[in-house]
Amino acid sequence: MTLKRMLARAGALGFLLMVFAMHVFAQSRTVTGKVTDSKDGSPIANASVTIKGTNLGTTTDASGSFRLAVPDNNAVLVISSVGFSETEVAVGAQSDLSVTMISSQGTLNEVVVVGYGTQRKRDLSGAVATVSSKDFVKGALQTPEQLIAGKVAGVQITPNSGAPGSGSRIRIRGGASLNASNDPLIVIDGVPVDNGGISGATNPLNLINPNDIETFTILKDPSAAAIYGSRASNGVILITTKKGKKGKTRFNFSAQGFVQTPNKLVDVLTGDDIRSIVTAKGTPAQVALLGKESTDWQDQIFRNAFAQDFNLSATGAFGDGKFPFRISGGYLNQDGILKTGNFQRLTGAINLSPSFFNNKLKVDLNLKGARTTNAFANEGAIGNAVTFDPTKPVRSGSARYGGYWEWTDPDGLPTQLSNRNPVGLLNDRTNTSEVYRSIGNIQFDYQIPYVKGLRANLNLGYDVSQGSGLNTTSDSAASSYRRQGNFSPYFQQRTNKLMDFYLNYVRSFGDNINSRIDFTAGTGYQDFEFYSFNHPDRRFNGDVVPGSEPEFLSQAPGYTMISYYGRLVYTLADKYTVTLNGRTDGTSKFSKESRWGFFPSAAVAWQINEENFLKNSKVVTNLKLRAGYGVTGQQDGIPFYGYIPVYGISNDQAQYQLGNNFINMLRPGAYDADLRWETTTNINAAIDFGFIDNRISGTVEGFIRKTNDLLSTVPIPAGSNFTNQLFTNVGNIESKGYELTLNAIPVRNKKVEWEISANFTYVVPEITKLLVNEDPNFTGIAVGGISGGTGNTIQRHIVGQRPASFYVYKQIYDSNDKPIEGLYEDLNRDGIINEKDLYIYQSPEARYFLGLSSNISIDRFTAGFVMRGSIGNYAYSNVNANMGVLRQVINPLGFLANGSKDYLRTGFINNQYFSDYYVQNASFLRMDNINFGYDVGEIAKNVRLRISANIQNVFVISKYSGVDAEIAGGIDNTIYPRPRTYVLGFNFDF
Repeated sequence: MTLKRMLARAGALGFLLMVFAMHVFAQSRTVTGKVTDSKDGSPIANASVTIKGTNLGTTTDASGSFRLAVPDNNAVLVISSVGFSETEVAVGAQSDLSVTMISSQGTLNEVVVVGYGTQRKRDLSGAVATVSSKDFVKGALQTPEQLIAGKVAGVQITPNSGAPGSGSRIRIRGGASLNASNDPLIVIDGVPVDNGGISGATNPLNLINPNDIETFTILKDPSAAAIYGSRASNGVILITTKKGKKGKTRFNFSAQGFVQTPNKLVDVLTGDDIRSIVTAKGTPAQVALLGKESTDWQDQIFRNAFAQDFNLSATGAFGDGKFPFRISGGYLNQDGILKTGNFQRLTGAINLSPSFFNNKLKVDLNLKGARTTNAFANEGAIGNAVTFDPTKPVRSGSARYGGYWEWTDPDGLPTQLSNRNPVGLLNDRTNTSEVYRSIGNIQFDYQIPYVKGLRANLNLGYDVSQGSGLNTTSDSAASSYRRQGNFSPYFQQRTNKLMDFYLNYVRSFGDNINSRIDFTAGTGYQDFEFYSFNHPDRRFNGDVVPGSEPEFLSQAPGYTMISYYGRLVYTLADKYTVTLNGRTDGTSKFSKESRWGFFPSAAVAWQINEENFLKNSKVVTNLKLRAGYGVTGQQDGIPFYGYIPVYGISNDQAQYQLGNNFINMLRPGAYDADLRWETTTNINAAIDFGFIDNRISGTVEGFIRKTNDLLSTVPIPAGSNFTNQLFTNVGNIESKGYELTLNAIPVRNKKVEWEISANFTYVVPEITKLLVNEDPNFTGIAVGGISGGTGNTIQRHIVGQRPASFYVYKQIYDSNDKPIEGLYEDLNRDGIINEKDLYIYQSPEARYFLGLSSNISIDRFTAGFVMRGSIGNYAYSNVNANMGVLRQVINPLGFLANGSKDYLRTGFINNQYFSDYYVQNASFLRMDNINFGYDVGEIAKNVRLRISANIQNVFVISKYSGVDAEIAGGIDNTIYPRPRTYVLGFNFDF
């Protein structure tokens, strides 16, 4: 073909395209409209408005208004928004549309995520709570669980520390175990994830970007969670991430800058206090050790820390709207308030959710990846900042030991057992890590032809992580000078593979029967592999410390689990529901005889407001009674292959002499061939209610939970084995409690909407059995190790008491309410103060938990807060017990140190570790979050801006004297303080 002919044809094609474009332009026109709530006419912002059958669309602004070019009068608009039923509107000849949407929040036909699928809300008979992105806690949140802190009754989220990315302890209705895990099972987009942690990451969940999450669903009781069987005793958290949406591609960019400040520090003696005490109580030689400085060591190690969090996402559809997608990326860079600490996270996520064969085959592809880098500050500096002599300077004026002032012996070497310069501890150690994690799955959901209501679902998923790092300490650092420094690399991999397949059949019968069946049956396979490389102990120059070579260079334990499960939900007349769940799990963690476990549940519900006497009520919107019973299991925290006899190399004190040689022997360890699941049974009863079009709604729930075959380490008769302790199934624990959830909307009109939510939880666990054979001399299992002395513990598991209760002496006080050193009450009146006079005094776990949150929107302004509290929790002040004595300030080993100001009250000379004086009421009320926002509106064509401000950890009301009353486990030992955070954010939608 000649060039001339090609140009001619191109010209003709261009002319035709121009004519077609003119035709389209002539036919298309612009329509405007406003989207409002059908209840009160209030505008609905951020609603998606698309042209049906295309990927063309827009979103509504803060006033609910939109503007969109439509091709012709036959166009149909599809309007959707979270919390509202999807609405379709025919454009016709209209140029200005008025669209009302019906709220789906609280409606009985609303669909909620449950284990292996979804259910109508009206059919739920178990304890299921859902929190959507609309109700998440606002602010600079680094880990997903912080999004729902204080939002759900029965769910307690306790921050582990103030270190960046450190995460939280999650408890659903308290703990169900003593020695095994009490963490809930977490399922992300259908993948039960490995929550065991990875080397180099302080918290496995900090590798998930909270900005990618759409909803949390919490399954609190076995009637809801039993379908997850052997891992559901502590409840289940289902996390659903954001998905693609049909319509024109929209971008969202958010940027947050925040500063964190130390909130409260340990109250220690000043330099002048130390000089006064040593001068009055010390010898001339000890007085000579005093310096002239007044160094605030805590001020030296803490700082104001800055951070940035950026997120960018694109949501839309390609291929004529058949391939909805969402792509997102995030970057977080956060310094710690403890100097030298830093946490960085880079995340990416892809979701594709296309449909094929006339929507009979739906595919959902989710890929999430994260890379985190940590510079771990030496947290040992916190304890040393509290104890180091404040009369000494930071620097010595010498180049030795990094130039930091240190206690030295007559030979000039660092004094053994003395505390170390906290600034030197921070700056002389480098501990960095790099962690990668990816969670993904592809789910095929196929509507089987010729059988209406029958679907097949195949889910293939994975969860893989890899962590590596290097911990080094200079050979000139005083902390490791005698061992010539430290060089410690580490490496670990964890792999979790998943296959789930189930059939789901949903059938509604005719008016004569008026019933509905929802049946699911399936099978699952999950395989876990854990690989770690064992390094020898090395000095800073890389030389191996003699005798530290590992027996095995690497370890790769793992286990496999195979499952079969089913669920039947039968609803009659939209009033009465029966739900049956069953799951059987087999795990390679146990022997063949104990490998399989069956976990059933049954529940019933009565939708009372559907009865004739309430059906037309204008007051009662929702009234449902629920009751359920179920059994779940526990296998997390169980050692790999603990049922198999193993041999270990004896220690040096158990060598065997052959001639002049001493040989380490192989000796058998204790094992239980019948090791098996912990099983938890639960009875749950509840009433759900809603009044005045759900302007007031809530739930009252009561439960009894019993865990049998507790996994615990218990004493065994001497001589029966090579050890006097055995990890086995023994004992029971029982919990009773109730929950109250209350939601109210006091004001809702076109310009103002005010929501208030409150929740209250009461739960008390009690140990009912600990030994197979009762022993009158058995005083319980010692737990709760403390600083001070060697092997000291302050808590016990004792029958008839709450787990890990404090086990202490009863302190006697003088007439001025001052504790008398060494004087305790003789509880058994035998004239001797000994271990028989120790008694149970309070528990670290609260009896009552509460949460209160509120949000108000006035036109374009929004504001809200979240409060949390607990009542009845106690904490052991290990800081005061260890440091509030004269022996701490004037150390017998020949150096001076700082101490707690509690010494000024007690005057104790020696430590009184087991006095109940140090067990304090740690009940608290915390203003967790205050947030403000303003929707600026459109600042450029199709570009909208929202500005937000936020304060986190605003204040705490508590009688507890320590740094923070909220302590997981109840032992306060100079924790990393949780900072106060000030946040400024910008969100662009375009």
